[in-house]
Amino acid sequence: MDSLLQAQLKLMPEMSILLQKRYRILQMIQLSAGSGRRVIGELLGLSERETRKELDFLRNQGFIEISRDGASITSTGNDLLIELKEVVREWSGRLQLEQSLASYLNIKEVIIVPGNVDTNTNTALLQSKEAAKYLESILSDESIIAVTGGTTIASISNYVHQTDKWKQLLFIAARGGVGKDVRLQANTIASLFANKMNGSYRTLYMPDSLSEEAYSTMKNEPFIKEMMDLYERTNIIIHGIGDALEMAHRRNSSVEEMQRLKEIGAVSEAFGYYFNNQGEAVHRIRTIGVQLKQLENMEHLLAVAGGTKKANALLSYFKQAPAQTVLVTDEGAAQEMMQIIEQNN
Repeated sequence: MDSLLQAQLKLMPEMSILLQKRYRILQMIQLSAGSGRRVIGELLGLSERETRKELDFLRNQGFIEISRDGASITSTGNDLLIELKEVVREWSGRLQLEQSLASYLNIKEVIIVPGNVDTNTNTALLQSKEAAKYLESILSDESIIAVTGGTTIASISNYVHQTDKWKQLLFIAARGGVGKDVRLQANTIASLFANKMNGSYRTLYMPDSLSEEAYSTMKNEPFIKEMMDLYERTNIIIHGIGDALEMAHRRNSSVEEMQRLKEIGAVSEAFGYYFNNQGEAVHRIRTIGVQLKQLENMEHLLAVAGGTKKANALLSYFKQAPAQTVLVTDEGAAQEMMQIIEQNN
């Protein structure tokens, strides 16, 4: 932060709070154009009077337009969001929090968006948008990108730009199908990215969890061997991190299996592996897909997960995560993680 800004904050500390509030309002309007005053106020925890006052200010400055359909951001408002992003990131304390977490987790970078996905859907959209932006910054021609499933990863595909900038991008499913919703499975998500970015995709149409007999048979099939070869050559992987018991439930695990996971202290799940609080893999399912040892050789790992409820799972997984990982998360998870870290140290 430059000396002039530091001096201004000392003289008018309330300036930082006001700037962050107006920035959040603009951000929310950008993400959900057409929202009415009441919805904006509820999402940001503002009174109706305060919301009206701030919207009137932003409209008078030419940053937003208000019609019968609700509020929408102008090109001037979009430019302002870009100009203020780094200032707000520093004033809010997120920059310091990002650096502290990245250092503790021993990973390349942490990117934190404001809010908590557990309580605010717009925070989830911001998280997806930041993940999409980071993905586009690391792509190159002929990249092979593996994607896992789930709502969070599916949402990222909404924010990548429709483009043919990169040549021969290949998106591949990092695992088989988990859960009953086909829209949230890795195969579907790989196709969404490919269609948006003028790339191709390869699917893995099989259950995420296999019996020992099925696993032994399938791993020798030519198309499985081809997928395993693609995993060895993957440059980028985009993945979520799950709560162990929640993921077991999504896999329709039996009561006995759920109890077993509790007994062995499973806290987090990723790539079919279950990890305890020390980051040790205490259980794994038989699955055809990206294997844990393959992550070490991938150039970029983009992990996306947020919410206060995920804090313990994130700390568990990152005890063993590769150092080249970038985590996109939210304030809810980041602050809860730091609180747990401080309590344990």
